[in-house]
Amino acid sequence: MNKFYISSIVVLINILLGLTACTSYTKSEKDGAAKTLVWPKASESTLNMSLGIFPDPSSLEQVKSGLTKHQLYYLLGRPHYSEGFVYVREWNYLFHFHTPGQGENDVTTCQFKVLFDKKSTAQTFYWKAVNPKSGVCPPGGKPESKPIMRAQKFTLNTDALFEFNKAGLKDLSVKGQEELDIFIKQLHELKELNTIIILGHTDFLGSEVYNLLLSQERANSIKHYLIIKGVHPDKIKAIGIGEQQPVKQCSPSLERNKLIACLQPNRRVEIEVNGYGIVN
Repeated sequence: MNKFYISSIVVLINILLGLTACTSYTKSEKDGAAKTLVWPKASESTLNMSLGIFPDPSSLEQVKSGLTKHQLYYLLGRPHYSEGFVYVREWNYLFHFHTPGQGENDVTTCQFKVLFDKKSTAQTFYWKAVNPKSGVCPPGGKPESKPIMRAQKFTLNTDALFEFNKAGLKDLSVKGQEELDIFIKQLHELKELNTIIILGHTDFLGSEVYNLLLSQERANSIKHYLIIKGVHPDKIKAIGIGEQQPVKQCSPSLERNKLIACLQPNRRVEIEVNGYGIVN
């Protein structure tokens, strides 16, 4: 067995170990959140990344919640520490930024942490200043360590929100207004609010065109209600989906009352909030 063959085997073993290592610094919840952050020592970065990298700013701007590990790998490269690639819930990076007049030799060094949910989807992102310790990470951002963005989805039953077959703002039921007021209270408690996407859905009863219009009108009404309650209109987008994305399948042969009851989960409004400090 020649030296080249042995070296190839060693390299392959090291790659496999790097992919499947299960080192974890921070204990994250199944949704990718964490109550306490634990950082690796900046000097302990591995895999020939001991000096870190200068990330591409345009790639860093594309990092957001919902990315898969492969998508994140494409943007930022492999993680710089020994936590691995496949089965782990955390990646850590060591980044340098050119900051004229700041840092060491006009360079600021930061650690960047990504936490994944149980489906290995990136959910929360954190920064930590390394050199100088009082530095701002990322440069131009806020000095505290916090998530860049976290998405959370709320699903509301339209049967409870609106009167039957109605969609206008005046058709919101008392119970529906109460549900929305609770949701809006949570929005106002956010430390930072980026975007709100409202998706209206219907069941398949009625024509496809009618259902699309109904879902759009209901989404618009909820958008207007949020605006009335103080949410900035530029942060809200309302979209009607109609009957195209059912979450439950029901046989059309069912007795009508039973069919309507069966289809209830499909008559819904989904609100996706992207922000920081979301209150459950």
